[in-house]
This record gives sequence, C-alpha cells and structure tokens, in this order.
Amino acid sequence: MLLVLLLLGLCSLAIASPAQVLLDAPLQAIENRRLHGRFLHITDMHPDPYYKPGSRPSMACHRGKPKKKRGAGYYGTPYKECDSPFALTNLTLDHLDKRWSNEIDFVIWTGDSASDDDIPRPLHEIYDLNSAVARKMEQVFSSKGIPVIPTIGNNDIWPHNTLASGPNDITRTYSSIWQHFIPAGSHASFLRGGYFSVEVIPDALAVISLNTMYFYASNEAVQGCAKEDDDDPGNQQFGWLEDQLAVFRSRQMQVWMMGHVPPKDDHYYPRCYAMYAELSLRFQDTILGHVFGHLNTDHFYFITGEDLRAGMDEPKNYAGSLFDTLMSDFSRLPDPAEGVDYSNYVVVNVSPSVVPNPYVPTFRAYAYNTSGLTGTLVKDVESRLAWGDEAPHRHGNSGNRHDGITWGGSVDPPSRRNSLWTPLGYAQYWMPTLDEHQGKPPEYELEYLTFSLSRLHGEGVAGLASDADAQPLIPLTNLPDVLRDGTVRESSYAPYSLADLTVGSWAGLGWRMGRGREEGLRERFRRYLYVGGA
Repeated sequence: MLLVLLLLGLCSLAIASPAQVLLDAPLQAIENRRLHGRFLHITDMHPDPYYKPGSRPSMACHRGKPKKKRGAGYYGTPYKECDSPFALTNLTLDHLDKRWSNEIDFVIWTGDSASDDDIPRPLHEIYDLNSAVARKMEQVFSSKGIPVIPTIGNNDIWPHNTLASGPNDITRTYSSIWQHFIPAGSHASFLRGGYFSVEVIPDALAVISLNTMYFYASNEAVQGCAKEDDDDPGNQQFGWLEDQLAVFRSRQMQVWMMGHVPPKDDHYYPRCYAMYAELSLRFQDTILGHVFGHLNTDHFYFITGEDLRAGMDEPKNYAGSLFDTLMSDFSRLPDPAEGVDYSNYVVVNVSPSVVPNPYVPTFRAYAYNTSGLTGTLVKDVESRLAWGDEAPHRHGNSGNRHDGITWGGSVDPPSRRNSLWTPLGYAQYWMPTLDEHQGKPPEYELEYLTFSLSRLHGEGVAGLASDADAQPLIPLTNLPDVLRDGTVRESSYAPYSLADLTVGSWAGLGWRMGRGREEGLRERFRRYLYVGGA
C-alpha cells in the first residue's frame, strides 16, 4: 500500500527515465548538454508518508487536532519537529525542474530521503521512499543529461545510524535504486562500501560521494577506523579515497567532496576525523570544496593542521551553542593582512535542509568559474582545455594538457586562487512563507547571496577577456527584480560581498566575524545559521 501511495503522492513516475549522462544516456542528451558553471546542492528532504495536514505538530504532524493553535500545514510546518509532506517534496522538485534544470551542470544530493520521527521505519519503507525520490530526480534531471550524485544518510538505513561493512543488503539495494546515478566503473566500490565518484565534466571535474556512515561516531557496527584493522570499512574507504584523489591529481582534475554527516571531531570517530583532515589538507590542490548536510543548519567551518595533530584525541566538549562555538573558532583566525599560509586550511560548507524541521525549506545554487568555456558542449571541454586558450588558466603557467604540472608550489590551486573551476559563490533559497500561503502554493525566494553584486553579474571573473563577455552567475529570472539591474551595488541580499569561495575569502569572512566588531554581520550570520529561527 505504501509503495502505491508513494507512486501516486510523491511523483507520477511510472515511466522509464533515461540513465545518467555518464552511463548510457541518449546521445542527444549528451550532445546538447552545455556548460553553465552552476550546480545545485539539495539535502535532507525527509518525505513522510504519515504526515497529516491539520494534525498536532507536537505529535510529529501525524495525529491529533490542536485545540487553539494552528495545525500542521498542507505544505509543511515550519520551526516544528515534523518531517516533509509529499506536497513539499513535490513542490520543491517541480520548482527545480521549472526554474533550474536548464541552468545547471550537475546536482549534489546529500542524503536523508526518508523520514525521521517517532514512527520506526522498516527497511522496505525506507527503500520505497528513496526509490520514489530517485525516480523524481531521474525525471527532473537525469532525463536531461544532468548528473545527480546521491549519498547515504543516517536516516536512509535501518537500524537508524547503523551500517555494517558491505557488500550487504543496503549497499545492494541502493546500487539498484541509484543505478542511473552510479557510473558502471564505480559499482564495485559502491557495493563494497556505498561510496563512488563521478566525472561530471569528463577529464576535468569530478564529485566524490563518501559514505560518512563508516566515519560516524553513532554507528556502532564499525570500529571507527581502528589502527591496523584493514577490514574496518572506514579504513577501506580512506584507502579508496586516497587512490581516487591521487588519480584525479595525476590527471590534472579538480574534485568536489560530498557526504551526509560533516567531518567534525564531535561527529566522527577520532581516527576517522584525523584521516579525513590529513587527506583534505594533503590534496588541497585537487579538492575544490567540501559540502555536507545532516545538521539542518547553515554554516561553514575550518579544518586546519591543528585538527590533524589533535584529531586522535577525544572529541572536544562543546558546551555553548553552535553559533558561540563558531565565533570562538573564528576569533582564532589570523589577520589576512599579515599574510596567511592558506595551504593549512580547508573549508567545510554545511547546507540547511529541505525539511522544515526545525526551520524552513532551503536549497543552494552554486556558481563556479568556467571562464572561456561557458556554453561549450560538455563533450568538447577536454579538447578545448587541451588546445584552446583556456588551458593556461587551468594550469597556471602551461598550456600543455598532460605536462605533469600539479597545483602547489608557487602556483595556487583553484581552491586558493580564482581560476578555472574555482567556486565563485552561491545563492541560497528558502521558503519563509511556508505556513502563510493564501489558497496558493508557497514559493521559494532568495534568502541571500555570498557574491558581491558586481560579481553577481559576472564582472571581474578570472579568465574573461572583458566584462562584456560575462554572464550572470545566477540566472536573472531566479533573482528578485531589484537585483536584475547590474548597476545596483548594495543590497541586504548580499551581506558578505565575497569575491569568490576560495579558502582565503572564507577565512577573511570568518576573521571579520571573529573580531566581534561588526555586530550587524554577526547577527546576519546567526539568522542565516538558524534559517530565520531562534
């Protein structure tokens, strides 16, 4: 009965969707996919088949009827501990289909596509929910040749948080559910451990999807990357990850790292955290950034060499709020004016969730540097890099596609210097009127931008012959009217005015907040952190 409900309620998906472009998508989808320099990050949808509009939020929006206060909303209940009705997940993916699917290059989807509330979820129900969301993802994105990269969340398995070494029923089932998203060459690693990589732009840009359940300190089915335990799935995954990064580095490629649970010493087993920190710092020349979900909050933080040295110790005791902890960490950042070695820093971005638990629905649209390549057919990018004028921007001081030069030394990589593939910024969208709609569906609105407004319209992006060649980093149709005019230079939508999302830009923003002299900036960050909530 549940599967029928899902097929009818979550999506009209009884159709055969073409496979992902990197597998055997129709040739036309491959040939017609052009580079836009944007991707989406979607996380924690938590669709709930038992959500009941009008019910009591104090009962997870499943039953009861409030006597005085408003009951659960049709599209969701903000700032309460209720998961997403199908109406919200449908609305979200339909919005992305209509407004974004023709504007992006790939989709990062960081897990938890089953509900998390007071009703225990048997595995078959978790699989049904994930299957329904995956079919909708295929319909919206994969059918258009857009790669979708999923990952396993702690609510996508049963028992909750617990995943033993593979191959097992969970990795086999998700290998089938996500067959259109996992490249054929990655099926073995996924069956073994639920992790894989995708070349979203062949021979140029990849995404590595990690199975963070094997690092997660709440998973008692593993040994926590125990030293000299070659059979521990966390150790096996790190061995695979090191090999992947080494190969991508040797091929002069750049990589995004993604997963569900963010790497932090209070989330990961100590040795798993130390290993993540070590690889992230060692391969900073290859890794563009790290994006995660799970926490439902909006923030960034740093992994440093100090974390590597302290990573084997017991986790710190974080007594204050997340905001207080972040401000304390930021207060220790060095003054950018004094000259900082940013090769010792890694930035982790945590995105808030689609589920309005306990805040409101959100998603992110990232822009990245494709100077000289925007509009190029994806299949032609490799040849353009090998022989075109874009090659020097990629290699820093050489146009030879395979000359063995690696980022590092005197040439900063794209994670530290704005160049080809560097993340330029993101636009975060939210649904602040989730419970206020008057006879019509609520809508996603722009919450804020990380860009400066001049950069928003493409000015000053490295590698362009002139600003006249620029295109807006975010499609104008997805911006408020006030931001569509390229002459506007100040707006409450752009509080950070970052030139890009390099390590130095993030560290500079953190340093400004850590000093405590810009109360307005800190308060704005706090509001974003809790997505408008407390």
